[in-house]
Amino acid sequence: MNLHLSYQLLKRVFTCFTLISLITACESIQAQQITEPQSQVVFGASNGELTEQGAVRTYYIYTPKSYSPSRPMPLVLVFHGDDGSGRSISNVSRFNELAEQKGFIVVYPDGIDHKWSLRKKGKRNIDDISFVKNLINHLKQVRNIDKQRIYATGFSRGGILTQALTCQLSDQIAAFASVAGSLPMRLEQTCQPLLPVSILMINGTNDQSVHYQGDKKTQKGALISIPKVVNFWRVHNQCPTYTAKDVAFAPNNGSSNDKVKTYSYSGCNAGSEVLQVAVVNGGHLWYGGTSSDENINKFNNNLGFDSTQTIWNFFERHTLPPVQGKDI
Repeated sequence: MNLHLSYQLLKRVFTCFTLISLITACESIQAQQITEPQSQVVFGASNGELTEQGAVRTYYIYTPKSYSPSRPMPLVLVFHGDDGSGRSISNVSRFNELAEQKGFIVVYPDGIDHKWSLRKKGKRNIDDISFVKNLINHLKQVRNIDKQRIYATGFSRGGILTQALTCQLSDQIAAFASVAGSLPMRLEQTCQPLLPVSILMINGTNDQSVHYQGDKKTQKGALISIPKVVNFWRVHNQCPTYTAKDVAFAPNNGSSNDKVKTYSYSGCNAGSEVLQVAVVNGGHLWYGGTSSDENINKFNNNLGFDSTQTIWNFFERHTLPPVQGKDI
């Protein structure tokens, strides 16, 4: 009898020990699964790719040292102009430096053949609006992205793409900023964002590529004038007209001919905001960026205006409501 009891006791002890071992092993596996992605993250600059619409698409990404897989971080998408690349616009805009200082991830997508397509039509048969949607989903898989703080900006054709994104991704992107960009005329009647759009526009009044006063309607890919685009977004956001301000930015070393005027519309629906920056006599460039053209560098030094810092200051003020932060 005593022998039988001893056997049952040993059997129970062995069973408990086995269960404890299994639980410990599972916890160990779970811990490895949680920490494993961190070892795969490349901090600083790196390259990435995804397959989209049957093509391999590439991008350049900067992950700051402050990034942790356990904590969501804001994402800024930066789109290059025609004949540019993700790496080239990163060099010009210097967003990497600001990303390290302020703590956000910045991604510079590459257009196929260094160009952007706003709709799937013609020989190229590329839809870059769809590409951006899939890119955002892809980036959510490789980084812990704050879904309420995804932003988009771009230069020239990349700025035009950014404007086009407002029409379809206002529920995924919290704020937009275009530099030397505008809204295509063909989108004026069909652009119906789901949400109010917070948008910053930076344009030169003497831009010979993206004309401040817009294009003729008969021109291929015609763009709306900058004042008209600003009014388009002001009406869409139901901004009160009396909040518009004309503020002259006077840098310490600037001349009277080179100044920046800011037109600000706030108090709009859902906390949205429309901000226009007009660089008087400014041309087709990323103001405050780096350039191999010494004349541009001289102009920027005299102007004393930093597009990159201004864009991030604008982005910081805007987030999506949590209910809108769902995956695409």
